[in-house]
Amino acid sequence: MREYKAGVIGGTGMVGQRFITLLAKHPWFKLTVIAASGRSAGKTYEEAVANRWAMKEDLPEIAKNIIVLDAEKDAEKIAGQVDFCFCAVDMPKEQIKNLEEKYAKLECPIVSNNSANRWTEDVPMVIPELNPEHLNIIEAQKRRLGTKRGFIAVKSNCSIQSYTPALHPLLKYGVERVLACTYQAISGAGKTFERWPEMIDNLIPYIGGEEEKSEQEPLKVWGHIENNQIIKANAPEITTQCLRVPVSDGHTAAVFVKFRDKNTMPSIEQIKTEWANFKGRPQELNLPSAPKQFLRYFEEPDRPQARLDRDLEGGMAISLGRLRPDTQYDYKFVGLSHNTLRGAAGGGVLLAELLCAEGYFDAK
Repeated sequence: MREYKAGVIGGTGMVGQRFITLLAKHPWFKLTVIAASGRSAGKTYEEAVANRWAMKEDLPEIAKNIIVLDAEKDAEKIAGQVDFCFCAVDMPKEQIKNLEEKYAKLECPIVSNNSANRWTEDVPMVIPELNPEHLNIIEAQKRRLGTKRGFIAVKSNCSIQSYTPALHPLLKYGVERVLACTYQAISGAGKTFERWPEMIDNLIPYIGGEEEKSEQEPLKVWGHIENNQIIKANAPEITTQCLRVPVSDGHTAAVFVKFRDKNTMPSIEQIKTEWANFKGRPQELNLPSAPKQFLRYFEEPDRPQARLDRDLEGGMAISLGRLRPDTQYDYKFVGLSHNTLRGAAGGGVLLAELLCAEGYFDAK
């Protein structure tokens, strides 16, 4: 595998910082460019994040002296220096769409953490273990954009990682309805307790736009390609409630599942076996960021816990527990994912690894 030059657009925010830490030690990707808003442009990265570094790890040496470029004004320069870019900017949605498409048309592939292009019909929204076949839509997207190597691929919302992967191997049994209540960490809002003291000893029962994403995005992940677009699945029915809780990292979900036919629905032991045996394309390809055991079930009644289990397999595994019968649905269980690793930057890096391994990042 050759070394790929990678850029991070939106490198000063929390997800951008997480990208920086992951790229600093990545075996395939070399951190080459960091871009942000005009406020940070011209500063060294160390200067740009001096009072805003939110990672537990120290700022990587490789990033400290990189001069931050202007994500918008320096787009052509940035595109010429890298093989691809990660995008994690904090801008209005329409501006993000325009910016990502601008880079794609400059022949710079974009792996996006943003929601702006998740519902663009020919942009794949990929959880690598679940729907790698959606990458096939990229050729149609290139034809629309008029590009040879430029395209946009996005990862899904962080909250759906805590339950959608667990449901995926059960779909063949006829999942009919899902209720998921998510309890989401403050880092999902780009915050720490130092910067958001109001969250200490608090719970906020509202996260703007989150419930719509949580209900609809799994259906695109489970959709299919038809006439050069991704058609979302029409089942199962999903309803969600999303709450912000005083946890630094880790989104937890309480999940209730109903199957169409009780005669063919799986037993509890069958579900545990499906979870234990489930592997996806990243595991087949042995990608650097892929967890060996993607879905890990805990038999202990008080697991998974955010503090104990969010960092499982480098924060890239999904932790599951408390699977049991339910009086109104058929079963209920608890899921946990690390929202800035599997749910954000780590998921983006894994998607980039998949794109590399499948030949989407050709040499310039």
